Amino acid sequence: MPFLPALVLSILGGLLTNLAFPYHSWWILAPLGLALLLSAIHRQRGGRAFLLGLSWGMAFFMPLLYFSFKAAGEWLPWIALAILQALFVAFFALGTSLVTTRLRRGGAVAAVLLWVAFEQLRGVIPFGGFPWGSIAFSQTEGPLLPLAALGGTVLVSGIVALFAVGIALLARLRPSGLVAVGTGIGIVIGGLLFPPSAEPEEGTLTVAVVQGDVPVRGAEALGQARQITQNYADIVEANAPWDADVMVWPESAADIDPRSNPDVAANVVRAQAAFDGPILLGTQRYVDGGRYNEYILWQEDGDTAAYAKQHPVPFGEYMPFRDFFRRLSPAVDRVSTDMFPGSEPAVMAVPTADRDVLLATPICFEIAYDGLVRESVTLGAEALIVPTNNASFGFTQESTQQLAISRFRAVEHARATIQVSTVGVSAVFLPDGEIVAQSGELYTEWHSVVELPLRSSQTIATSLGNAPQIIVWALAGLWLAVAIFRKDTA
Repeated sequence: MPFLPALVLSILGGLLTNLAFPYHSWWILAPLGLALLLSAIHRQRGGRAFLLGLSWGMAFFMPLLYFSFKAAGEWLPWIALAILQALFVAFFALGTSLVTTRLRRGGAVAAVLLWVAFEQLRGVIPFGGFPWGSIAFSQTEGPLLPLAALGGTVLVSGIVALFAVGIALLARLRPSGLVAVGTGIGIVIGGLLFPPSAEPEEGTLTVAVVQGDVPVRGAEALGQARQITQNYADIVEANAPWDADVMVWPESAADIDPRSNPDVAANVVRAQAAFDGPILLGTQRYVDGGRYNEYILWQEDGDTAAYAKQHPVPFGEYMPFRDFFRRLSPAVDRVSTDMFPGSEPAVMAVPTADRDVLLATPICFEIAYDGLVRESVTLGAEALIVPTNNASFGFTQESTQQLAISRFRAVEHARATIQVSTVGVSAVFLPDGEIVAQSGELYTEWHSVVELPLRSSQTIATSLGNAPQIIVWALAGLWLAVAIFRKDTA
């Protein structure tokens, strides 16, 4: 195919794949969009394949990550983040080109492995990675979701890539495309035959969920910290009594630390007294040279436990190489105080009348990181709480994209999951992914009381740990190495 039509095809493929994610969640477009990229790079040499992959990546990531522009108020961070993520697609396209032009067989399998390998690599490097936009997260409204419990993002992304390969082969009238599509359908049917259970194994936990909204919208909401905490206390008092074991507030519900500020503490104490039980809430703890983003347990005698976010967002919550990037844009100093990473896993013990219940508490973007969430479950977490602050992102799709990831994690680990946001979208998922409660429009107050089934068994995906990731990297690396040292057979 000439380069110009291939370029159009790759850009169209990236745009279609973006539509598989929220807002739209047209999940079937994910394999179609990826198939267009595979068709565009077919028989293209390395440099052209790289450019086509980069074009697909930019067409996909620019609209997907638009929320980063809304949060920063600057074009440069948005474009830079999109380019960085698109480079992984470009190297996937380059690798696929090498394999298909230098090896006579195995190109279809290699394409699947390479897609998953580079996607997993994107979740690890640089700066700890950014797995947002994993193609697996586009499938939460479709029949591939149950496969999350069998193999997590590696398996679900791999099946999407397998369908894409099959579609691309069928477009070239290759019978092997039927094999690829048929294999994918068989795996999906197998997953549907063994759905994850939503039944409680360790009893239930009744949770009050509060979304308190903010006085103003956008980044300016961060300057209203005292009023925000007061809003939560007012909501709790106005709706008392609450028949629940624990109450959860979102990230930054008390952006000024109640442990060091008496005025903010007074509102938290007022809420705790009205609720008459433990409250989990987000705050910031400032230390010399930086701060920690923490989720704390507040009881009648004050705070008794805290989890500090392990994976601060680079360029959003801390600024790497600040002096260098300041030369490119003064926007770096919008992050005036760098966030430090916590060192403990995202697990908190919450006391109830019968016993302490272990809850996983990944904060905001941490829900996108496979290993971080999996560690919490392997350490005994019986349900997931995802506190998040979406106030800076305006009416973008960031919150619903995050909601899809939370739903994926619920099924992957068979744990009831609550995403509780400052402004929405907040929701509650059963371990099989069913939605049992959800807030409506963004920037609204909302609250609900839900009964969560507590579970202790591990899914296959949880038990496998990072083994699928390592295997995919090893196989993809081996395939690439063989291709690099073979002469071109095209």
